[in-house]
Amino acid sequence: MKCVLVFTTALCLLSACTGVPQDIEPVTGFDQQRYLGTWYEIARLDHSFEEGLSRVTANYSLNDDGSIKVINRGYNAEEGQWQEADGRAVFVGDSDVGHLKVSFFGPFYASYVVFELDNQYSTAYITGYNRDYLWLMSRTPEVSEEALVAFKARAVAEGFDLTELILVAQ
Repeated sequence: MKCVLVFTTALCLLSACTGVPQDIEPVTGFDQQRYLGTWYEIARLDHSFEEGLSRVTANYSLNDDGSIKVINRGYNAEEGQWQEADGRAVFVGDSDVGHLKVSFFGPFYASYVVFELDNQYSTAYITGYNRDYLWLMSRTPEVSEEALVAFKARAVAEGFDLTELILVAQ
C-alpha cells in the first residue's frame, strides 16, 4: 500500500509540472508549422539552467515521429563557450492549443505554455507550469520598446513578479 501511495504521489507531482498556471489560458488556433524555426530569447525570469547565458535561441523542428525537436542554445561568457540542450516536445492536448510538454531529461517533462502569440508569429509569451517561469521570445534578436512594455504589462496583469526579469543580451 505504501508503494502505491508513493507512486501515486510521484505521478501527481510529475503531472503538475505539465499543467498550466491558474487563470492562464494557452493560445488557441496554434499553428505548429508556423511556430517552427528559430526564436530569440528577449527576456526571462532566470533559472539555474539558464543562469549566465546570453545570446539565447530556441530552434524548433519536426521529428520523424511528429514530435517537436527543441534545441536551446546560449553563450556562457564566464566559461567562454556555447551551451546547448536538446529536447523533445509534444502537445499535452489538441495540437491547435499552445500547451506542450518538453523534456530535456529522459522521461521527465515540464510545461511549455504559449499564452500570447501575435498573428505574424513574430513574438510569443511563454510560461511553465507556474508563474516562476516566463519568457518573451521573438523571431528577431531585438524588439521595440513598445513590444517590451506590452509584454511586461501583460505579465504583470497575469500575476507574474517581474522583479527578477532579465533582458537577455543578444
